[in-house]
Amino acid sequence: MAEIIGVIERLWRYPVKSTGGERLDSVEVDERGLAGDRLYAVRDGAGKLGSGKSTRRFRRMDGLLRLGSRLGTRLTAPELLDPLGKPVADPDAFLRAYLQREDVELAREDTVSHFDQLPVSVLTTATLDWLRGRLPLTAVDERRFRPNVLLRTPPGTAPFAEDAWFGRSVAAPTGLVLDFVRSSERCVMSGSAQPGLPHAPEILKTITQVHDGRLDALATVAQPGRLRVGDRLTLQD
Repeated sequence: MAEIIGVIERLWRYPVKSTGGERLDSVEVDERGLAGDRLYAVRDGAGKLGSGKSTRRFRRMDGLLRLGSRLGTRLTAPELLDPLGKPVADPDAFLRAYLQREDVELAREDTVSHFDQLPVSVLTTATLDWLRGRLPLTAVDERRFRPNVLLRTPPGTAPFAEDAWFGRSVAAPTGLVLDFVRSSERCVMSGSAQPGLPHAPEILKTITQVHDGRLDALATVAQPGRLRVGDRLTLQD
């Protein structure tokens, strides 16, 4: 039996990987994910992408999370915003001065994916509210976890309800279908400082102790469509 698991409360897109995102009322979603999401990244001379961590594909570049980015109705080059929220006229020149690296540029995705894991992240208010209860003195905000969808779940929904969705599909009224696969493996970015949110390493520590460092539900796009704030998402049989 199909089950309504929640209502979309907020939608987020992050035009430049590892920078602050923009809230949307609605957005088209194709096989790659939300239109324009992580379409650009800060890339260095070795081809690595700016991130909060260093891996085979990514290079840690501290400070990116203090910046913002937005596309608005455009899907061409995004606007990069400085830590005060002001648009930057020359992104490459600004990034080189801000990061104190001469080999960085704002680059569009090519053959190397800009996504850490899978293209769509869904986080429930049940999980977020639970974490707030565990850390009452900490500024817990969904921006720390960079979801695409914050889903308002029914009263009484258990935290980490997302875990029960893995291996199942969810449909939106527009015909969009997501296939849930697994949760995100969280890193230090969860507690990193960003505008309005101070450094809070206790967030990652708590998630690691209680839920093996995992939080949200990651999905692939089975059927393209549109996501809208206020849409109900229905878990399929």
